[in-house]
Amino acid sequence: MLDHYFQNCLYFTTSTLTRAITKMAEEEFRTTGLSPTYAFLLMVLKDKPCISQKELGEILHMAPSTITRFIEKLANRGYVTSRTEGKLSLIDITTKGTELMTSIDQAWINLHKRYDDILGLEESKQFTKLVYETSQKLEKKR
Repeated sequence: MLDHYFQNCLYFTTSTLTRAITKMAEEEFRTTGLSPTYAFLLMVLKDKPCISQKELGEILHMAPSTITRFIEKLANRGYVTSRTEGKLSLIDITTKGTELMTSIDQAWINLHKRYDDILGLEESKQFTKLVYETSQKLEKKR
Protein backbone atom coordinates (compact mmCIF):
# COMPACT_ATOMS: atom_id res chain seq x y z
CA MET A 1 0.00 0.00 0.00
CA LEU A 2 2.77 2.46 0.85
CA ASP A 3 4.50 1.80 -2.47
CA HIS A 4 1.44 3.19 -4.22
CA TYR A 5 1.86 6.54 -2.46
CA PHE A 6 5.58 6.76 -3.02
CA GLN A 7 5.70 5.52 -6.61
CA ASN A 8 3.02 8.00 -7.63
CA CYS A 9 4.51 11.02 -5.89
CA LEU A 10 6.76 13.26 -7.96
CA TYR A 11 8.27 14.80 -4.83
CA PHE A 12 9.20 11.45 -3.29
CA THR A 13 10.52 9.88 -6.48
CA THR A 14 12.62 12.89 -7.45
CA SER A 15 13.99 13.17 -3.92
CA THR A 16 15.03 9.52 -4.10
CA LEU A 17 16.58 10.14 -7.52
CA THR A 18 18.41 13.21 -6.21
CA ARG A 19 19.96 11.23 -3.36
CA ALA A 20 21.12 8.47 -5.72
CA ILE A 21 22.62 10.76 -8.37
CA THR A 22 24.17 13.05 -5.74
CA LYS A 23 25.96 10.09 -4.17
CA MET A 24 27.30 9.04 -7.57
CA ALA A 25 28.39 12.58 -8.44
CA GLU A 26 30.12 13.12 -5.10
CA GLU A 27 32.03 9.86 -5.56
CA GLU A 28 33.19 10.89 -9.04
CA PHE A 29 34.13 14.43 -7.99
CA ARG A 30 36.05 13.34 -4.92
CA THR A 31 39.22 13.35 -7.07
CA THR A 32 38.80 17.08 -7.81
CA GLY A 33 38.51 18.09 -4.17
CA LEU A 34 35.25 19.88 -5.02
CA SER A 35 31.58 19.06 -4.80
CA PRO A 36 29.77 18.79 -8.15
CA THR A 37 28.03 22.13 -7.54
CA TYR A 38 31.32 23.97 -7.02
CA ALA A 39 32.59 22.31 -10.20
CA PHE A 40 29.53 23.53 -12.11
CA LEU A 41 30.27 27.05 -10.93
CA LEU A 42 33.82 26.81 -12.30
CA MET A 43 32.49 25.37 -15.57
CA VAL A 44 30.24 28.40 -16.00
CA LEU A 45 33.16 30.74 -15.29
CA LYS A 46 35.33 28.92 -17.81
CA ASP A 47 32.71 29.47 -20.51
CA LYS A 48 31.61 32.95 -19.37
CA PRO A 49 34.60 34.77 -17.90
CA CYS A 50 34.05 37.87 -15.81
CA ILE A 51 30.36 37.17 -15.18
CA SER A 52 28.26 39.06 -12.67
CA GLN A 53 27.39 37.30 -9.45
CA LYS A 54 23.70 37.86 -10.23
CA GLU A 55 23.95 36.18 -13.64
CA LEU A 56 25.93 33.31 -12.14
CA GLY A 57 23.13 32.74 -9.62
CA GLU A 58 20.51 32.80 -12.38
CA ILE A 59 22.40 30.26 -14.49
CA LEU A 60 22.90 27.90 -11.53
CA HIS A 61 19.40 28.52 -10.10
CA MET A 62 20.85 29.52 -6.72
CA ALA A 63 20.05 32.22 -4.21
CA PRO A 64 22.45 35.18 -4.06
CA SER A 65 23.53 34.24 -0.51
CA THR A 66 24.45 30.74 -1.66
CA ILE A 67 26.43 32.08 -4.63
CA THR A 68 28.25 34.49 -2.29
CA ARG A 69 29.21 31.63 0.02
CA PHE A 70 30.39 29.46 -2.88
CA ILE A 71 32.46 32.29 -4.38
CA GLU A 72 34.09 33.05 -1.04
CA LYS A 73 35.07 29.41 -0.59
CA LEU A 74 36.44 29.11 -4.12
CA ALA A 75 38.28 32.44 -3.78
CA ASN A 76 39.88 31.24 -0.53
CA ARG A 77 41.17 28.20 -2.42
CA GLY A 78 42.50 30.40 -5.22
CA TYR A 79 40.12 29.18 -7.94
CA VAL A 80 38.19 32.43 -8.55
CA THR A 81 38.55 36.16 -8.12
CA SER A 82 35.88 38.72 -7.39
CA ARG A 83 35.91 42.43 -8.07
CA THR A 84 33.36 45.19 -7.88
CA GLU A 85 32.47 47.53 -10.71
CA GLY A 86 29.83 49.98 -9.58
CA LYS A 87 27.00 47.87 -8.20
CA LEU A 88 28.15 44.71 -9.98
CA SER A 89 30.23 41.99 -8.41
CA LEU A 90 32.18 40.33 -11.23
CA ILE A 91 33.55 36.82 -10.84
CA ASP A 92 36.33 35.25 -12.88
CA ILE A 93 38.18 31.95 -12.89
CA THR A 94 41.89 32.04 -12.02
CA THR A 95 44.74 30.15 -13.65
CA LYS A 96 44.60 27.71 -10.74
CA GLY A 97 40.87 27.21 -11.36
CA THR A 98 41.47 26.73 -15.08
CA GLU A 99 44.12 24.11 -14.34
CA LEU A 100 41.55 22.15 -12.32
CA MET A 101 39.19 21.98 -15.31
CA THR A 102 40.86 18.87 -16.77
CA SER A 103 39.99 16.95 -13.60
CA ILE A 104 36.50 18.45 -13.50
CA ASP A 105 35.85 17.55 -17.13
CA GLN A 106 37.01 13.97 -16.47
CA ALA A 107 34.75 13.69 -13.41
CA TRP A 108 31.75 14.76 -15.53
CA ILE A 109 32.67 12.22 -18.20
CA ASN A 110 32.96 9.51 -15.54
CA LEU A 111 29.62 10.46 -13.98
CA HIS A 112 27.81 10.44 -17.33
CA LYS A 113 29.35 7.11 -18.26
CA ARG A 114 28.35 5.67 -14.92
CA TYR A 115 24.67 6.49 -15.20
CA ASP A 116 24.60 5.87 -18.96
CA ASP A 117 25.88 2.35 -18.26
CA ILE A 118 23.06 1.80 -15.78
CA LEU A 119 20.21 3.41 -17.72
CA GLY A 120 21.41 2.93 -21.29
CA LEU A 121 22.68 5.83 -23.38
CA GLU A 122 19.44 6.65 -25.20
CA GLU A 123 17.24 6.27 -22.13
CA SER A 124 19.66 8.44 -20.16
CA LYS A 125 19.49 11.21 -22.79
CA GLN A 126 15.71 11.07 -23.00
CA PHE A 127 15.25 10.99 -19.23
CA THR A 128 17.63 13.93 -18.72
CA LYS A 129 15.78 15.92 -21.36
CA LEU A 130 12.41 15.13 -19.77
CA VAL A 131 13.59 16.06 -16.28
CA TYR A 132 15.07 19.32 -17.57
CA GLU A 133 11.90 20.28 -19.44
CA THR A 134 9.75 19.37 -16.43
CA SER A 135 11.87 21.45 -14.07
CA GLN A 136 11.63 24.41 -16.45
CA LYS A 137 7.82 24.15 -16.50
CA LEU A 138 7.61 23.88 -12.72
CA GLU A 139 9.96 26.86 -12.24
CA LYS A 140 7.74 29.04 -14.45
CA LYS A 141 4.62 28.11 -12.46
CA ARG A 142 5.99 29.06 -9.05
